[in-house]
Amino acid sequence: MSMATLLGFSAILMWALLALFTSASGTVPPFQLNAMTFTVATVIGLVYLRARGRSLLVFRQRPAVWLLGVAGLFGYHAFYFGALRNAPPAQASLIAYLWPLLIVLGSAALPGEKLRWFHGVGAALGLSGAALIITGGGDIAVSAAYVPGYVLAGFCALTWSSYSLLSRRFSDVPSDIVTGFCLATAALSVVAHVLFETTVWPADWVEWLAVLGLGLMPVGGAFYVWDYAVKKGDIQLIGAASYAAPLLSTLILIASGQAAFSGAIVVAAVLITAGACLAALPLFMRLLDTRLAAKRSSAG
Repeated sequence: MSMATLLGFSAILMWALLALFTSASGTVPPFQLNAMTFTVATVIGLVYLRARGRSLLVFRQRPAVWLLGVAGLFGYHAFYFGALRNAPPAQASLIAYLWPLLIVLGSAALPGEKLRWFHGVGAALGLSGAALIITGGGDIAVSAAYVPGYVLAGFCALTWSSYSLLSRRFSDVPSDIVTGFCLATAALSVVAHVLFETTVWPADWVEWLAVLGLGLMPVGGAFYVWDYAVKKGDIQLIGAASYAAPLLSTLILIASGQAAFSGAIVVAAVLITAGACLAALPLFMRLLDTRLAAKRSSAG
């Protein structure tokens, strides 16, 4: 398994901390929180650039690169916040979490990629598990009044899956450019905050640490490693494995006493694990072939 694919898994692990840190950040409004965390993410990138002796000339990229990056990072969050404001969180989150499935299915259009049945089935199993996590195993009531929120959630899924897939077409662009994307996203979030929200600062040091944690990992560092992973790694395996994020997030909330354990979580764990293993079938086959070849070589 390549380092790029492993870095994709690390992004998924960081996103699993999103709910815990967001909950601990208090009542900071969404766009303000976005501005604060992406500012931290920008600092991470600038420090990394300085440490490696890289020039800021890396930001001199063609307009299409900037359009994709800023639309991906800021657009995803804007659509997500809009969806949560216009539809019940469970339904909106479930629709938004179609993005891993869209990545797996959309990867068939990428050069050098081929969609196989186990990729699609694995992603579908992951989606089923995520649905159990998000809804708690209960029924979902659909109301016409929430259609605008559902549409925004759909755009949310399309935005992130498109960003991830199209990033692979810009594989020649170094992931250092994500620093610029984070800076632009922070600036746009400030504008959105001023227009639509009232400023609320973290109430104590715990909430400030939660904001810092968000910027360092799920709303910061994760975007850097994700960019590299979708450009260089096994995008189908990464996409299917992304459904582990809501499961891991729920398990973390249970461990911290903020959520209750249920049978639905067990079933979801089985579905998501089975889906990820199915999507990774080629990897397992390659490992098996390598071991068999090694045994034949030693026997000879």
